[in-house]
Order: sequence, then structure tokens, then C-alpha cells
Amino acid sequence: MNKVVSKDYFSENVVRLEIEAPRIAKSRRAGHFVILRVDEKGERIPLTISSSDTAKGTITLVVQKVGVSSKKLCALKPGDCISDLVGPLGQATEVKKTGTVLACGGGVGVAPLLPIVEANKKAGNKVISIIAARSKDLIILEDQIREFSDDVIVMTDDGSYGEKGLITEGMEKVIAREKVDEAVIIGPAIMMKFASEVTRKHEIPSIASLNTIMVDGTGMCGACRVTVDGKTKFVCVDGPEFDAHKVDFDEMLMRLSGYRDFEKEANERYQKDQ
Repeated sequence: MNKVVSKDYFSENVVRLEIEAPRIAKSRRAGHFVILRVDEKGERIPLTISSSDTAKGTITLVVQKVGVSSKKLCALKPGDCISDLVGPLGQATEVKKTGTVLACGGGVGVAPLLPIVEANKKAGNKVISIIAARSKDLIILEDQIREFSDDVIVMTDDGSYGEKGLITEGMEKVIAREKVDEAVIIGPAIMMKFASEVTRKHEIPSIASLNTIMVDGTGMCGACRVTVDGKTKFVCVDGPEFDAHKVDFDEMLMRLSGYRDFEKEANERYQKDQ
């Protein structure tokens, strides 16, 4: 059983949990994720490791309340335990000295972006980070991103903080002013689709971390299959990061909506039981 060590809120619906997991903390690298079950009857959900503390033996997860399982996870308190936690899983981010890296994170996608920003900075790259959300209260981990970035641009849809506009507008501004050698894009699927179109237009190599439905984490169930360069890949074992310009985002968006009705029904049942 893995104990919740600390908990704090970024907003009403976004929670940061520090969880006791010494072996995972020791071996995890940027890009790795875990799969957990809140309780014995819970579903398996994937979450990227935002950071770790090897001295304390803990990992940090950032969770957004969306479905029943994420709501149950966010309801845990320090001292409570998670039934099952396995990791680190997936392929670690390939980090090398490339020059200038444009790191783009949307919403809670900033959480998995953070360790990649840190790794790129430590590899000797210049890191320009763009973090975006609908409004100021949904911007997360800004101070931590700034710690490992040479420049940080904050974009909000409503203009309540930073610059008003979409993340793609911030990307265009950076690309117009200086040479970008590589881009990392993490966030909602629709954001990644349009952000990757920006870098494709400017011929900037880009990777995207695909936030799809993962179930077993071993590639056996096929729930997280995506098409990359015309071939079927499994996010949990082949990814979670892929060449953003080779991902079929339209197919991915269609598949992400496949369980929407079931999720709605589960949420309604959960609300009635509260």
C-alpha cells in the first residue's frame, strides 16, 4: 500500500498528491508514468510522474477531477493509502543537447512537461516554456517551470493572466523571434493537434505525449492504440511520446470520446451515492 504523504490544491478541480513510493522515486525518469487503483474495486488509471524526491522516497502526481476514479483519488487525505501503484512505466523521454527547446504545456499537461523541461535544461539546452490554460486559476506549476526555463510565456484564453490568446499564438511569437531546434507538446489532444501543425509548418522536430486511455500498461489490452506514421502503436509501451507530426490526432480525438456516455453514467451514479 502506498501512503499519501501530502496534498494541496492548485484549484478546486486540480490536486497535487505526494505519494510514498521509494523504488519508483529512485528509478523514474522524465516521461515515465504510473498506473494506480484507488481501491480494490477501482479502475486502473495512468498518471505521469510530475516529480520525485529520492531522499523522502516519494513521487508527485497532479490529478484533475474528471471521472469517478480521479474524483476518488483527489478525495484521499494525507495518511490514506492507494490500493495499487505500479511504475515507472513507458519509455523515458530522449533528452540530448539540441540547442533551443520550445516546451509547450496546456492545462494539467504542464505537470508531465515539468520533468522534461528540467531534463532539457540540465542537458545544456536553452528552454523556452509556454504554459497555457483557459484562465488564471487553471495555470499550474508556473514557479517550478520558471526554475528550469530561460524564458516563460503564460497564455490564457480569457486574458485573466499573462497574454490573452491560445498557446499556438505564443508559439508563433517565439518562432518568429528566434530559431527553435525542437519542440515538446503536452496537453489536451485538440491542443496538441493544432500546436503540432504550427511546428510542422515551420519544420521544427516535435514530440507529443499522448494522453489516451490506458488500462493495463503492458500493451496487452489494446485500449491505448493510436496510429503513428500509418502504423498502430500502443501508448503505454511504445510511448507515451511520439513524433507529433506523425500522429493521427483526428483518430485519437474520435477514440477519446468513445467512453463518454459510460463516463457520464458513472459520474451520475457516483454523485447520487455521495
